[in-house]
Amino acid sequence: MAQFRLQGSKVLAVDMTGDAVKAKNGAMVAYDGQMSFKKMTGGGEGLRGMVTRRLTGEQMAVMEVKGHGTCFFADRASEINLVQLQGEKLYVEASNLLCTDAALRTGTTFTGLRGASQGNGLFTTTVEGNGQAAITSDGPAVVLRVTKQYPLHVDPGAYIAHTGGLKQHFQSGVNFRTFIGEGSGEAFQIRFEGEGLVYVQPSERNTVGGEI
Repeated sequence: MAQFRLQGSKVLAVDMTGDAVKAKNGAMVAYDGQMSFKKMTGGGEGLRGMVTRRLTGEQMAVMEVKGHGTCFFADRASEINLVQLQGEKLYVEASNLLCTDAALRTGTTFTGLRGASQGNGLFTTTVEGNGQAAITSDGPAVVLRVTKQYPLHVDPGAYIAHTGGLKQHFQSGVNFRTFIGEGSGEAFQIRFEGEGLVYVQPSERNTVGGEI
């Protein structure tokens, strides 16, 4: 299995000995050794079908990288966070998914009506199985634990991903800026209940429900 490691906080190094990974198309910045690259787009199982944007009609292109050596990935100087999956499922905004082990299964799940960042909307990418995934964030990500006793409210513009047995509820008409008189238009919160982890970034994106 390919080995993921960080070079600083903004470059992912993947060591491969005949293994394969799937990554966002165009994210490779350098490699050594012998590598082959295959562009993949559209539907189907795996990262090739990780998201067909239901709101915008946009398709996200990905590539399969296979070989012997080390391949380096980055995405617009974003911070990179490693997630180790051991049979559980990762839910992640498609634009924040940088790279996964080829053995991980990916797909798309309906998450309900909510504010959505830059066209990431009613559908969220899922990654499932045993292996590593690399996700990006605008600034260092914070990992917050949710318990049954302590649910978590998240600004959808700051949400990146979550794992565990969490239920999402999307609440309209209020957000964090509403409380200080800076709300504009209809806004949303995401309420997480259950047991799991939520990844948030220290930067807010514009959403379908209004500027958050």
